Amino acid sequence: MYLPSNLWGQRLSSQVNLPYFQSLYEFIIAEYANHKIYPKHEQIFTALELTDYDQVKVVILGQDPYHGEHQAHGLAFSVPATTPLPPSLKNMYKELEADLNVSLKDKAGDLTGWAKQGVLLLNTVLTVRAGEAFSHKQKGWEQFTDYIISSLNEKSDPIIFVLWGKPAQLKKKLISKHHIIIEAVHPSPLSAYRGFFGSKPYSTINNYLQQLGKQPINWLQLNNKQ
Repeated sequence: MYLPSNLWGQRLSSQVNLPYFQSLYEFIIAEYANHKIYPKHEQIFTALELTDYDQVKVVILGQDPYHGEHQAHGLAFSVPATTPLPPSLKNMYKELEADLNVSLKDKAGDLTGWAKQGVLLLNTVLTVRAGEAFSHKQKGWEQFTDYIISSLNEKSDPIIFVLWGKPAQLKKKLISKHHIIIEAVHPSPLSAYRGFFGSKPYSTINNYLQQLGKQPINWLQLNNKQ
């Protein structure tokens, strides 16, 4: 398990020798050796590789990776372009179309285009056993990703944190008031109709970015095909 070779890697190197990370490292190595784990080992830190520390404008916080085959590839909520859309991502696209009054031509689920524009698609747990949701919960990833959030919180330049669902909203305690927090229920089919639909997160994010003098996100630029 390697750290990214960018600014994130430099910032996160302080965690490598801490006891919790050593324990996490040993656990992860054993898991990949003995079980089918998602995402692929080399994709664990894809979110950090695509959206470096100095590029983060927006954070969309997920929970743990998808645990189905050909789904997780290191970006929260995202799947490879050839994979059918998971239910939460379907609802995210449905709200995007309603919010921006657009029709997505390409409904592939690869959100790399967002990541390359400064949207950090971060799960709070970065790995999972195949078919076993939350199987890598409380193994050390939460402390690691809390450090990531805290590192972003140190920035004086405001960042927009998007917290969907109660687990994500628990991270508010790590975020100072000069940053911007957007909250709603999770886009999962279990909760989307209780306040995710109609929450207009995409236009709200872009309105804030414009107020901050930053380039808005082109939400139609998914896997760089539009």
